[in-house]
This record gives sequence, C-alpha cells and structure tokens, in this order.
Amino acid sequence: MKNLMNNVDNVLTESLDGFAAAHADIVALGAEHEFVRRKRNKPGKVALISGGGAGHEPLHAGFVGHGMLDAACPGQIFTSPTPNQMMNAAQAVDGGAGVLFIVKNYSGDMMNFQMASEMLDQENAVVVVNDDVAVEDSTYTTGRRGVAGTLIVEKILGAAAERGETLAALKTLGDAVNKATASMGVALTSCTVPAAGKPTFQIGMDEMEVGVGIHGEPGRRRVPLASADAIAEELTGAVLKDLALQSGQEVILLVNGFGGTPLVELYLMVNAARKVLDRHGIRVARHLTGSYVTSLEMAGCSITVTAVTPEFLALWDAPVHTAALRWGM
Repeated sequence: MKNLMNNVDNVLTESLDGFAAAHADIVALGAEHEFVRRKRNKPGKVALISGGGAGHEPLHAGFVGHGMLDAACPGQIFTSPTPNQMMNAAQAVDGGAGVLFIVKNYSGDMMNFQMASEMLDQENAVVVVNDDVAVEDSTYTTGRRGVAGTLIVEKILGAAAERGETLAALKTLGDAVNKATASMGVALTSCTVPAAGKPTFQIGMDEMEVGVGIHGEPGRRRVPLASADAIAEELTGAVLKDLALQSGQEVILLVNGFGGTPLVELYLMVNAARKVLDRHGIRVARHLTGSYVTSLEMAGCSITVTAVTPEFLALWDAPVHTAALRWGM
C-alpha cells in the first residue's frame, strides 16, 4: 500500500500541524497535539467537545468552529483519545456554562469519555450517538455503533449551543436528534491502516460488505456486488424500518462517502436513495452529500436519515463556519 507520509509514527501529528496551518483563521492546536480548539472562546456558552481516532476526517476536527464544536480530541488512527486529552480540551474551551461531550458508541471512546466526565470539575453531560442500524453489537461496541449521524448531532447541537441553550437543554436535544437518526453503510473495498500496511479485511472484486462499520468492522453479510439501486434499497429500507417514519415526514438525507468514493457515485446514490424515500412518501427537506465521516481510503458509502421537526431544521440551517462545513456566514 502506498501512502503520502514521512514516518508512520508521525502521521497524526504532522497531519494536525498541516490542518491547523491551513485553517488558522478558525482553529488552534492544543499543546502536545492533544486537541484542536475553536480559535476564540465564546463566554457563557456551553462547550461542545467530541473526538475519536484519526482516519475519519473531516470528523471531528473539521467540525470545530462557529456553530459546531468547540474542541475535538484526536487519537491515533482508529484509536480513542485519552481522558487527559478530553479534560485538557474541556479546560481550554470552558465558557462557564458547562461542557457537553458528544461520543460515538465505540468501547474505547465510551470508556475514556466517561472517565473524563467523572473526573472533570466542570458541570458536564454526555450525548451518545448510536445511529448504525446494521448490527446491534459489534467487535468494538456494546449496542449500535456511532457513525455518520454524529455529524448531524454535532451540527444541530452546535447551533443550539451558539444561541445560548443550557447544558440540560442540549443534553435533551442531543438525545432526541440521535433517536431520530439512523444510518447504514456498504463497503466495496477495505481500508489500510498505515501502521499495519495491509488491508484490514480481504474482499473480492465482485463482493461488497453490507452494514460495514467505519473501522472496517464486518457488517450484516458479504454478498455479490449489486446495482446502486439495489444497494440504496437495502440501506435506505433498513433505515426507514428502524425509524418507522410515517408518510409525509420531512428528513435530512446525508449520503456519506468513506474516503475512496468519487462524488459522481455519491450523487448517483443520492438519486437512488431518493427513489426509495419517494416511494415511502418521505420528503427530503435538506441534503448533505460528500465524504464527511470516512474510513481512510475505503470505497463505499453510508446513508443517513434524520426525521426533522421545524426546530431541527432551523438549527440545521443556522450559520456554521468550520473547515468542513460552511454556510449562512
């Protein structure tokens, strides 16, 4: 496997240095590369902090800025950040109104964020994202995995925090958005962790992994490669079944690439997913399409649907200015 790197041990730190330099108007880098923080704190605002292993960019550092996160803690590739990183980030961005941790449901993230929450002096709360409907338990989790729906939770909570909502209100809102969100993905290839130097799993040229996780964890089953319409039918159908939406419901549709899928294919999947939603009477109120929650260079995509209320839509539409998402400013 070929990679653009100098030394495998320095991939994360050198990438963070480049990210901070490229977006110096938005973010600053914490000491020892422990976290990426919003460049300017907003006093009186609840601080939103997320994080996880690198390799999923732009999640999470790409969502630090106005209208989303106040800080993101990166771990080594596919490895959770430490409780100390989370505590130091919380102290750096605390605006005096408490801290809300947004955590994907993976064992390492859950354990370390919970430890940080318990040790932190500031008032804090935790929102757990578990939007993946593919499997109820996996190698990395107890319960459903947190995947691309994390972006939607972070965007809606970020807008609510920006307008001054309390910690308790944000916790309630975050749980509600998570409950209204479901995702499922498909992989056409594996990804390769630089330190390993070989694909995480082997898959044939004529096969696909349905329900794959964002670290390459196995999904529901491995099957022959199918058409885009058939893939969209299975992924979107599973999401709709989980959410049990009624005809006429408005939704946000996120078609997310895993890092190795071109936009021409992602937009083709938007079209395919919309046909399934239309047939069920589900109205797409907002779209987001692109590679936002990736798995290094894996080819494939996930489909995320969030059932929205007028409040959710207003918060989604609120201004945001981060490295990866920008609108309304």
